[in-house]
Amino acid sequence: MKIAVIDYGSGNVQSVLFALERIGAKGNLTADPELIQSADRVIFPGVGEASSAMEILKSRGLDQVIPSLKQPVLGICLGMQLLCESSEEGNTTCLGVFPHRVMRFPAAAEKVPHVGWNSISSYSDTLYAGLNEHEFVYYVHSYFAETGLCTSAITDYILPFSASLKRNNFHAVQFHPEKSGRAGERMLQNFLSIS
Repeated sequence: MKIAVIDYGSGNVQSVLFALERIGAKGNLTADPELIQSADRVIFPGVGEASSAMEILKSRGLDQVIPSLKQPVLGICLGMQLLCESSEEGNTTCLGVFPHRVMRFPAAAEKVPHVGWNSISSYSDTLYAGLNEHEFVYYVHSYFAETGLCTSAITDYILPFSASLKRNNFHAVQFHPEKSGRAGERMLQNFLSIS
C-alpha cells in the first residue's frame, strides 16, 4: 500500500511516520502532486499556524490537489483545520472540504492551549471501529472546529467542539493519533483498512 504523508514544512511529521512504522506500514513524505494523487492513502498532518501553512500549500499547488483527492485522506491537527472553510488564526481562507469554521478557544478558567489527554464521544466514523466510547486521546491546540454537519466525534473542553470530521473520503482528527497510544494506533489501522 502506498501511503503519502503530505510535506508542507509542518512540524510533527516524523512522529506520524514512526507511528505508521509501529503498525507495520511505511509512509512516504512528499510534496509531489503526482505521488500524492497516485497514493492509496493520504495523510495530511500538521502543527503550526494556519495562514503561513496555507501560503506554503498554495506555493506548491497543493491547495488545488488536496480537495480533489478521491482516495481516503486523513487530516491531523492543523491538517484538519486547513480542510475546513476558514480559520480565525490569521483570518485564513482554508481548503473548504468541510463546511466548518475554525475558531480560537475563548478566554476561560481552563488553560489555552488545550494540551493533554481528553475523552472523545459520539462516534460516527469507521476510524473508531473497535474502540470504546469515551476513549482518551492526546491534544495540543488553541483553535477548534465548530460542531456541525460533518462532526464525527466530540470533545468538551471549555465548550463542545469537533474532535473529528468526516465527509465522503475525507476523515480528520483534531487530536494526535500518533501520540494517543493504543487507541491512536487502532485509528491509524482502521484508516489504512478503509475500502
